[in-house]
Amino acid sequence: MKRLALVVLILNIGVWYLAGLLQSPSQSGVEARGTLPRVASLKNPNPQAMASDARPAEAGALSCVRVGWFDSREAVEALVNDQPMATEFAFAVQELERELPSLYWVIIPPQPPEVASRQFRDIQRQGIDSYLVTEGENRNAISLGLFESREAAISVLEEKKGQNLNVVLANFPRNQISYALAFEAEPELAKEMVQAVEMDYGKNFDFVEINACKGVATPEKSP
Repeated sequence: MKRLALVVLILNIGVWYLAGLLQSPSQSGVEARGTLPRVASLKNPNPQAMASDARPAEAGALSCVRVGWFDSREAVEALVNDQPMATEFAFAVQELERELPSLYWVIIPPQPPEVASRQFRDIQRQGIDSYLVTEGENRNAISLGLFESREAAISVLEEKKGQNLNVVLANFPRNQISYALAFEAEPELAKEMVQAVEMDYGKNFDFVEINACKGVATPEKSP
């Protein structure tokens, strides 16, 4: 009896194991069809590419560049002509009248025309460097020198007073026509072009402006 029971037990175990082997492929197939992919597997492996797809860069964005100052239009044009890529840029020369700091002016104040002319001739005979002012609010004054330095002007003022001349210190306003180079280019190329122009110019510019170009509004058409 014991042997018979043992044989039956072994047969039952074998049947159970065989049934499990036969069912396992269908179960694995159900799991394969029912399992969702992990969230991580849905992420773009290149974060930069993902950011680029989300916010694409504006095509054709340009920088507007302006550098100066130049003393003459010819100097700007000569510099542009020396650039190997000059034909690829729409270079423009801008002209601007700038107000510069006033000079210190040592003068004999305005007098009646006859008196001013007579005194001017006397001063000239003494070998003193001077000229007669013929226009402006100081017309008929006698100029004895223009100075950027106030100290230098005061020194000459005291010297002329020692020569018994009635001299005063006045401001001499002045403007200067200056020129700037302007062009448009892609941002990186704009910086390279500024460096090339500055190197060819041989000295640092007073200013360099690189800004994003603003859109030009289209004028409305009248009906």
